[in-house]
Amino acid sequence: MREVLLLCWRDTGHPQGGGSERYLEEVGAVLAAQGVRVTLRTAAYPGAPATETVNGIRISRGGGRYTVYPRALGALLAARFGFGPLAGVRPDAVVDTQNGVPFFARAVVKAPVALLVHHCHREQWPVAGRLVGRVGWWIESRLSPRVHRDDQYLTVSLPSAEELIALGVEPDRIAVVRAGADEVPGTVTVGSELTRTAHPSMCVLSRLVPHKQIEDALHALSVLRPSIPDLHLDVIGDGWWAERLRAHAAELGIVDAVTFHGHVSEERKNELLARSWVHVMPSRKEGWGLAVVEAAQHGVPTIGYRSSRGLTDSVVDGVTGLLVDNRDDLSAAAARLLTDADRRIELGEKARNRVDEFSWTTSAAGVRTVLAAVSRGARVSGVVGSDGVPAASGAATDGAPPRNVFHEIRHNTDQQAAG
Repeated sequence: MREVLLLCWRDTGHPQGGGSERYLEEVGAVLAAQGVRVTLRTAAYPGAPATETVNGIRISRGGGRYTVYPRALGALLAARFGFGPLAGVRPDAVVDTQNGVPFFARAVVKAPVALLVHHCHREQWPVAGRLVGRVGWWIESRLSPRVHRDDQYLTVSLPSAEELIALGVEPDRIAVVRAGADEVPGTVTVGSELTRTAHPSMCVLSRLVPHKQIEDALHALSVLRPSIPDLHLDVIGDGWWAERLRAHAAELGIVDAVTFHGHVSEERKNELLARSWVHVMPSRKEGWGLAVVEAAQHGVPTIGYRSSRGLTDSVVDGVTGLLVDNRDDLSAAAARLLTDADRRIELGEKARNRVDEFSWTTSAAGVRTVLAAVSRGARVSGVVGSDGVPAASGAATDGAPPRNVFHEIRHNTDQQAAG
């Protein structure tokens, strides 16, 4: 494979960039290091140059939250005639990232398209307003599956694959390539009982936006403080919802027990994770939950919602963390782990052991396998690992595997983790 074009509404430098953007860029950086020419087309934002090269990826920016889509299509169309910001880009395959809405790149590019979907956004669309939410969900659930009915799908977890199947996407066109994890910086001491805070502590590593439901972590803090003295919560990350969360902390009377760190360096992020006792991830919806793996690198177990879907893949319930069903259960689970050191350490060490399965090199190998198949007109199904072999069928497929293949893989994965 010679060249790849990546399309995403944001990049990791964007003030609202998050895990899905990081997945794309980390994979792209590995491919670039392997000699693949990688171009990323994304939105512009204040202070960002229109064009730059980062970690071997040529980044082209244009448009805003909504206009990024037509601007990208215009650039792609212009490139076919040899001009514009993407002139000279001749990809063997295109990754069209659907963050709720796809770019519909297949309408203007000649190269085959793989649609990257981290998760479906049904629970998140209402935040955009009633009209936009209804239109957005119609595009995501009805229009996009129809337009991409012959295309390869790429997703990051088994629950997300099952959501796509529920929308009518055939299983034989869905490949699962899980996210990787960066190595802990050499300047940071990896988490252990020697690095933990002297007082009970929780952390949240997340963008601060409504669907991440950081309010539930603040609620747990306020509920547990009377019975767990000196309990402290570190909120790592930033976003447009930050001021609302600070105001909510004031309303709960816990300002002195929570620290909003905002955006921090990789070193500082890992230092904060290494000192935490428990990681709380109360998100309404996740495709995978990269923060789960980052916390696990430091032996910190995660508590999250079963209904988030993606966490049922990144967290093995009762083995590497705890999954709960509501806010009260979240508080109760946090209380159990904060007061039971043996159980907390057991879950944290099993979570740390599982991290060995995930790396960006492994993720990039899986994505490369999928894109290579797409470029030659084949389709890939199932979980794709570093060996490039889909777990569902053993190879890029011409025929469809059994329709319940993703359920079978999830069962086998859970059994292996529990053992």
